[in-house]
Amino acid sequence: MAGSPVSTHSPGGDEKKEPETNNEQKAQMEQAYQQMRRKMRMTRLAEDVRHKIMVLSGKGGVGKSTVATGLALSLARMGQKVGLLDIDITGPNLPKMLGLEGTQLHVEEGQIHPAIGPHGVKVISMAFLIEDPDKPVIWRGPIKLGAIQQFIGDVAWGELDHLIIDFPPGTSDEPLTVSQSIPNMDGVVIVTTPQEVALLDSRKSINFAKTMNLPVLGVVENMRGYSVHGSAANSDGTPISNATIEISGPSGQKISAETNDEGDWDVLLDLFKSGGGEESAKEMDVPFLGSLPFDPGIVRGGDDGVHRIVSEPDGATADAFELIVTRLIEELDSADDDGVTII
Repeated sequence: MAGSPVSTHSPGGDEKKEPETNNEQKAQMEQAYQQMRRKMRMTRLAEDVRHKIMVLSGKGGVGKSTVATGLALSLARMGQKVGLLDIDITGPNLPKMLGLEGTQLHVEEGQIHPAIGPHGVKVISMAFLIEDPDKPVIWRGPIKLGAIQQFIGDVAWGELDHLIIDFPPGTSDEPLTVSQSIPNMDGVVIVTTPQEVALLDSRKSINFAKTMNLPVLGVVENMRGYSVHGSAANSDGTPISNATIEISGPSGQKISAETNDEGDWDVLLDLFKSGGGEESAKEMDVPFLGSLPFDPGIVRGGDDGVHRIVSEPDGATADAFELIVTRLIEELDSADDDGVTII
């Protein structure tokens, strides 16, 4: 009809698109808001946590997660408030090692509350979020790194003396993301074994830290030797005290041992050489924190969910960890005195 208004839009076209556009804008604003809150929490994390420590290894199989867990438990035994963050997205093992499998994380006001492990250690791991532990986590880099940022920014850690961060082997995306996300990172602890192959890879981890301007707090040599214990007695049962005796080692090798007043003796067998970690630390001009014995109880404890420090707090492994942690604290205190700040 003449004079009738002519619509230049298809019926219902804009009416449907406009709400969709609004929803997209709201979603983008919500995402930006969440990212802003996460960054603010990351800044708060740097303030609430006195020391942030990365535990790295150049290759797998050197016991890095065992060492990270041992550091956390040893610090907690000293009365420190400790958090343990498992950044290994595709192979998270810390909850099993600490007997926390099946733990349900509590979420309140958009923040994840950590699980509480032995000695009050606060624990966060991808393992808590996986329904099927046998199902692999197959994520591309950006998704994996986004999860790491959520672990850092969306967790209610509270005030801590130490946050120990356990990484997968290598020096790629995960340590790079964390070092750039957490302000004032105190530094890294490098875990190695005495074999030359492991030592070569540990040097790469040390150079990574130096490239990122992160202090190397020290090197830990794991599985240095296996301790063999025994006692020596005469035919009448009286102990052979304060004497040098000879025992048969692997392949019939003769090993000398010294007995104490009760006739007891112990020998450290170097299964995978020894001293390589200390030599590498000296060559790379970084501190050497100490060595850990090859302890079959560590393997059993990891499977049973009871760390060796918990099951045998007065044993050789617990003593070795205590010495390492004491030296680590000295390095941290020295950095605090020097006023070192990593930006």
